Amino acid sequence: MTRAGVLGVGSLGFHHARILRDVSGAEMAGVWDDDPARLAHVAQELGVRAFRSRDELLESVDAAVVAVPTTAHAEVALAALHAGVHLLIEKPIAHTLEEANAIVSTAAAKGLTVQTGHVERFNGALRACEPYLEDPRFVESHRLAPFNPRGTDVAVVLDLMIHDIDLVLGLVGRGVESLDAIGVPVLTPSADIANARINFENGAVANITASRVSFEKMRKVRFFQQSGYISLDLAAGTGEFLRLKPGARLPEGSELGMAALLGVVERVELKGDGAEPLRAELEAWVKAVRGEGPLVVSGEAGRDALAVALRIMERIEQHAAAGLAARA
Repeated sequence: MTRAGVLGVGSLGFHHARILRDVSGAEMAGVWDDDPARLAHVAQELGVRAFRSRDELLESVDAAVVAVPTTAHAEVALAALHAGVHLLIEKPIAHTLEEANAIVSTAAAKGLTVQTGHVERFNGALRACEPYLEDPRFVESHRLAPFNPRGTDVAVVLDLMIHDIDLVLGLVGRGVESLDAIGVPVLTPSADIANARINFENGAVANITASRVSFEKMRKVRFFQQSGYISLDLAAGTGEFLRLKPGARLPEGSELGMAALLGVVERVELKGDGAEPLRAELEAWVKAVRGEGPLVVSGEAGRDALAVALRIMERIEQHAAAGLAARA
């Protein structure tokens, strides 16, 4: 069994610990948090061991989830890697690109597995659409959420948008040629609403919108490709794929009614298997650590998503500075 623990048991770390208790191939060793009251509460509620220090936990495990605040990711992750511990690091992988590079290079030097916690890769709807994805030319995503003080230590780009940045990078599979972005602070000093347009080296384009000051939740993504159109509701875990029926041809004539269109267009319903994405993520990570499966979201992938996110934040800051100069 792979002895596993959780470093940081805030809102998300709690659920990592909850699920790890019964992941096949893993033995839940315990948890640690720098808040003694929170640590004691979670340990009692989940019936797991509370380690008195971070180093004590690292001496007792083979693998650990890093779910501390983003600003502490590098410190905690590097300590764990130097202790010979495999990691799953919550997104974003680090606070800066230099820290991300240090994590990736240290893991490589020590032969350790690092998975980045981009849990949306394990969304059932996304998995259901994978057989139909074929060189998407345009991707549009909307990730909107009500305001929550948790996560406001970073801009909405690193808090929410980075999920979709990772998805787009993984699905398009090409380098970023250029990008532009704009964002607005509403309730915090950093951008709470942001939009980015990413142009890829193969000509594909992605338009990504994220907000943490919305009244309603939304997690939707659409793919336009030559073979058809894919629309996914990531929150519901469902979607659809619209394509021309095999062998069908559009009727001739200048007008095409809905009935005629429905006669040549096929709708493929997309639906996940109902598995909890976080559970699927942890199961895949444990298998990767044990050499029983592929590493789905590597440390390198996490670093690449962070690099693009930081470029987006830089463009937002440049636009903000230009706006202030214009009003001066």
